[in-house]
Amino acid sequence: MERREFIKKTLSRAGIGAGVTVAGLAGAVGFYQPRKELYREASPEGACSERLSQPRSAVVIGGGLAGISSALELARRGFRVTLVEASPSLGGKLTGWDLDAIGERFPVEHGFHGFFDQYYNLNEMFAYAGVKSSVFRPAPGYPVLFRQRPAEVYGKTPKWFPFNILSVVGQSRSLDIVSFLKEYKGLWPVIGMFLYDYGNTFAEYDSIDFMTYCRQGRILPAFIDTVLHPFADATMNRMEVLSAAEAIRYFHFYFMGSPEGLAFRITNRDCMTALIDPLEAKMNELGVTVLKGRRAISLLAANGLVTGVELQGGTGEEGLVLRHIGPERVPESGWVMLQTDAGIPVIVSRDGGLIRAFDARCTHMGCPVTWDAEAGGFYCPCHAGRFDAEGNPVSGPPEAPLAKLEVSEQEGVLVFHAQPSASMASGDMLSADYCVVASDVRGTRELVLGSELGYASLESAVSSLGEADPYVVYRLWLDRPLESAEFPFYTVSGYTYTDSISIYSDFQEPFISWAEKHGGCVVELHAYAIAPEDVKPEATIRAAMKDELHHMFPETRKAGILQELYMQQSNFTRWAPGDHSHRPGVETPLSNLFFAGDWVRVDAPVFLMEAAAFTGRMAANAIFSRESLKLTPLPIVPMDGIFT
Repeated sequence: MERREFIKKTLSRAGIGAGVTVAGLAGAVGFYQPRKELYREASPEGACSERLSQPRSAVVIGGGLAGISSALELARRGFRVTLVEASPSLGGKLTGWDLDAIGERFPVEHGFHGFFDQYYNLNEMFAYAGVKSSVFRPAPGYPVLFRQRPAEVYGKTPKWFPFNILSVVGQSRSLDIVSFLKEYKGLWPVIGMFLYDYGNTFAEYDSIDFMTYCRQGRILPAFIDTVLHPFADATMNRMEVLSAAEAIRYFHFYFMGSPEGLAFRITNRDCMTALIDPLEAKMNELGVTVLKGRRAISLLAANGLVTGVELQGGTGEEGLVLRHIGPERVPESGWVMLQTDAGIPVIVSRDGGLIRAFDARCTHMGCPVTWDAEAGGFYCPCHAGRFDAEGNPVSGPPEAPLAKLEVSEQEGVLVFHAQPSASMASGDMLSADYCVVASDVRGTRELVLGSELGYASLESAVSSLGEADPYVVYRLWLDRPLESAEFPFYTVSGYTYTDSISIYSDFQEPFISWAEKHGGCVVELHAYAIAPEDVKPEATIRAAMKDELHHMFPETRKAGILQELYMQQSNFTRWAPGDHSHRPGVETPLSNLFFAGDWVRVDAPVFLMEAAAFTGRMAANAIFSRESLKLTPLPIVPMDGIFT
């Protein structure tokens, strides 16, 4: 929607008084506008080279967007890069795998992803890797389905303040501009979100949650329910436990401080095929050594430097110690989940007089498995992987067996050792001049706390990292089309579980072709963050989400389910009140060790996938600085709000 069209609609809808107000604000349009800028990083004095003049090596741990971003930047400057990823495939939350269902093979992934225009660093990375623009299509709008009232549809919004926020209000059926402007007491906290300033915002608001911020400021409840709540939920953190400062930064990045409006794109193929495969091909072209299915278990350090990275299965691997856990904690029957000092889950049982144990991390993506007594094997709820009682994979994406652990007792304490693997008998220690840890929160905690680096402040910062409440992705193949759906993606508000619904058969192959051939549809329900009181058995949540689907689209009550895939996991970063100041930054006390990921503390206004790509490049820039190389420019939305 352009300014002229918006002004015309505003004048006709809100009356001349509100129209004059809007016109008066429009006079400042040319001045008070967010503009794309570069993050302020100073190149080292005398830096003039783009590439290394002498060989240097780097190990990047983690094959998600942050690790790929860092590896690409380092490799293009001449570093010998080794990328280590514990999973059998790259991509992190964009990874995918194949599912054999109803006589066909389908690609599946962690859920719907939207790619916003202000993902500047991520989009540059895609372009550099040769990702084709044809894999994207613009989203036709941003509809929100409400449980208790009609849906709201937000089309393309203007990029200019104040027309962007007034356009959202103007397109709403339950809000009107006159009421919005008259509620001046509740309007000021909204205007305050245009005053984003990293230092002041986090000093003032990181101690409270976003819901408290809204209620204390007496923001118009309809605006909270219609706009702030549905959009804030997309952080994968519930509004009631999301830091108000992080929420203000989030809205600054995605909307109030963005020069790009609400425009975003979706992929017409699965993300693995469309995005991750080209990124991996580019790394191979640059000579990056990619080690998939290999877990880094320890960083070796001396004299303030990381000297090596040990991979699982090496001859020097230490036992996984469970302090103060005696044999009495292992039941006489069944399996019990225990946790090592470094947070590694192990699942243990008795077999006669012996104690049996497995590393409980699924060999697909590292999620903890559980014992399924009815099936007589282990089950991974994240991606529906199954293992038999001996830990061998039998269905789903896992290809490797669970790691068996040898158990010994030392002075009343259980100690678990990984059984040696012939396939990993050599080459398990990587040395490098630099190391970037770009794992997710859980992987970073396990690695750093299991390394005994000797830096209490670093270990404390990493220990403070947390994961958000669990989320669920529930995909269903139905035997009839969803004809009342006008959009491929909906944000959802007011339901216990469902926060969004994606109709894959409307926008992505091979689901489009399957639906055309069979007259069905493929829908995916997504619960972003389940409150502790709503965490129930899988069957209960499945049934509740199906009921919510029936309420949103009543014609689905008559549809038969041909195939379903239910995944529950907890691996998104937590942004709770008070978390920010304790986070580790990109640089660490070890001069050649760096961190990257959306969990890293940065002052730049970035979030989610863009934060991962940005910090990966930022870690590479820190290494370039030590080698007196030119830094890679890092584009961002404005550092400050338009009224700051």
